[in-house]
Amino acid sequence: MRALRTTSGQVLLDPRAPEPTAAPGDAIVRILRASISPMDLAVAQGHIAHEGVMGHEFVGVVERIEGPESDAGAALIGKRVVGQPEIVCAACDLCRAGLSRHCRARQTLGIGGHPGCIAERLAIPVRNLIPIPDAVDSDVAALAEPLSCALHAAQIVRIVGKTYITVLGDDAHALLMAQVMARENASVRVLGDRPERFGIAEKWGVKHRHVEEVGRRADQDVVICSSPDAAMLDMAMGLVRPRGKIVLRGVPGDASRWNGLDLSPTIDLELEITGARGGRVADAIAALEQKRYDVNSLITRRFKLDDAVGAMRAASEPDAMKIVIEC
Repeated sequence: MRALRTTSGQVLLDPRAPEPTAAPGDAIVRILRASISPMDLAVAQGHIAHEGVMGHEFVGVVERIEGPESDAGAALIGKRVVGQPEIVCAACDLCRAGLSRHCRARQTLGIGGHPGCIAERLAIPVRNLIPIPDAVDSDVAALAEPLSCALHAAQIVRIVGKTYITVLGDDAHALLMAQVMARENASVRVLGDRPERFGIAEKWGVKHRHVEEVGRRADQDVVICSSPDAAMLDMAMGLVRPRGKIVLRGVPGDASRWNGLDLSPTIDLELEITGARGGRVADAIAALEQKRYDVNSLITRRFKLDDAVGAMRAASEPDAMKIVIEC
């Protein structure tokens, strides 16, 4: 089959990639759409270790299930689905304690050698699949995973009353987080350095400012760093009020990005710094079915699988937000 792979530090389209191997309880999914994430770019740049098929955001159709079918599994055959990208053991102490997303044996599609989804087919546990309602378009459903991350970040923030929230960054994930949080609180703003992106914020009714126009007045209740590094976290510490919260969201990337960071304000101001990784894709699908959020505006280009390498190049361009690959 055709698949976008990393091998020996190179990204290439393999026209003869091996078919996915399904274990009992796995589904074989024919991929319809895949979208490129910041994590995929980090893999391509060598910041995250991975050899093999790339990608973890997809829409597909279940072709078959390996081994005895449960009633739920049988009902998915022939249906469009998205997937929770983290594959967990359901048996370790963290899984049993309700922290399965931090499973000690966790694997992630397209990371650390586990096969990803930018391919013609994928093997994935049936329990990771979420059916897509007929009312949700495949292009829209392909962005369910990033929407789930934004919903999860909003849950961590725990918006109450007129919380003053700043989202630092203007990439697709930052704008999506701002859209989600602005639905709950009007006191949300985006600070970015690419004015051409502010049109999307205006479309959604989200306040926006150029990052250089804002002083560090230490008056924000929450500051969210969309793609954290030392410079962004340093700015966040200058924006947040004493005993405020800073949320780090995104791909950590190269550890050298944190070199030289002065964390003394976290002590002086008694700041809370927390991380936010991913959310429940099922929650995102429910929100998309209700048409609560606009994700279509974030899709800048579409490519065919045959030009997946070109899609990766386009995704790394400064004007790109979300790139969708039709498989």
